Amino acid sequence: MSDVVELDRILPQGRALGITIQVSADGRSRLAIPYREDLIGDPDTGVIAGGVVTTLLDQTCGQAVYAALTEETSIATLDLRIDYMRPAKPGLTLIAEAHCYKLGRQVAFVRATAHDGDVNDPVAAAQAVFMLDSSAGRGPGSNLATARRGSRS
Repeated sequence: MSDVVELDRILPQGRALGITIQVSADGRSRLAIPYREDLIGDPDTGVIAGGVVTTLLDQTCGQAVYAALTEETSIATLDLRIDYMRPAKPGLTLIAEAHCYKLGRQVAFVRATAHDGDVNDPVAAAQAVFMLDSSAGRGPGSNLATARRGSRS
């Protein structure tokens, strides 16, 4: 992977958690989230919350899809399976790496791992499927309901 960031598709939840893109090119991505006390899920151990790991993996997989596309389109997670292998070590940055290994006309398939510095000792592994053109060509916000005349709010 080159160290060139081609796209920046971190969603608001990821931005709030502090997720950053380290690499995104050629159907591959590497995102990271620095350890912070407000992300701890178990105060007794200092281990980062599982939901943070899930968000990091989902966004890394989505970023890999964007890095594989030849034309810009909307995407949506259809399926995300995560196998948690061990807790992340407190105090360390969590890194996720993903590869979009198959890009079809309507779906994309991605594999990813999350680790805290040792790629051979993963915290979690993920397998994901994304729907392509999830907004069916409609513009941003077109999925929002509009108020009907005379309806109660």
